[in-house]
Amino acid sequence: MALLAAGFGISRATAYRYRDEGVAVLAAQAGDLHAALRRAAADDWSHVILDGKLFDCDRLTETTLSVKGEVIDAWFSGKHRDFGANVQAIIRPDGLPIWTSAALPGHLHDTSCARELGITAALNWSAAELDLPTLADSGYESAGHGIMTPVKQPADGRRLAPDNRAYNRLLRGLRWQGERGFAILIGRWKTLRHTTVSPRRIGDIVTAALHLTHFEYKYLPQSR
Repeated sequence: MALLAAGFGISRATAYRYRDEGVAVLAAQAGDLHAALRRAAADDWSHVILDGKLFDCDRLTETTLSVKGEVIDAWFSGKHRDFGANVQAIIRPDGLPIWTSAALPGHLHDTSCARELGITAALNWSAAELDLPTLADSGYESAGHGIMTPVKQPADGRRLAPDNRAYNRLLRGLRWQGERGFAILIGRWKTLRHTTVSPRRIGDIVTAALHLTHFEYKYLPQSR
């Protein structure tokens, strides 16, 4: 930012302010989740994919209480053993992300984030009203109507029934393209690979990057 400021003959503080304003303007262009789901249904996609990702950030001192009542780092993910912000995304079957969420602390699980942000409710609605189901991984088990997740292996070690194995294989075969959603964003926008800003702002940065990605893919409403 210091080099950019010097190149344009402005102070570093002004450069940071312009950057933040640019991110805010781009993020504000994104439509809401229901609009994104309606468009996916109108485009005749058979389903959408729900996925979550931990976006890497610097360590923070913010703490919270765990479900066991212990004091923990709010932005530390035990699953990933790293600090970051949890961002949820809705992705088309061809891998293009069409909507991303606000950022929540990394200690929260994907299902908790999806419920807290109203994503599961919106996806339950899209399955019932738009005939647009959602495919997700096992981290979203019991997320509600229309959100299909793999059948888990029995706890006693028994093998899954043939029907359940076939269901899981079909689900994986349809869902794998969705794994490209975050890869498209991170591969294109270097700033998403690690951030030193407040992690609560990561959601806006991801949404801004998503809007620019839609511009490149000619997915903006005015470009159709």
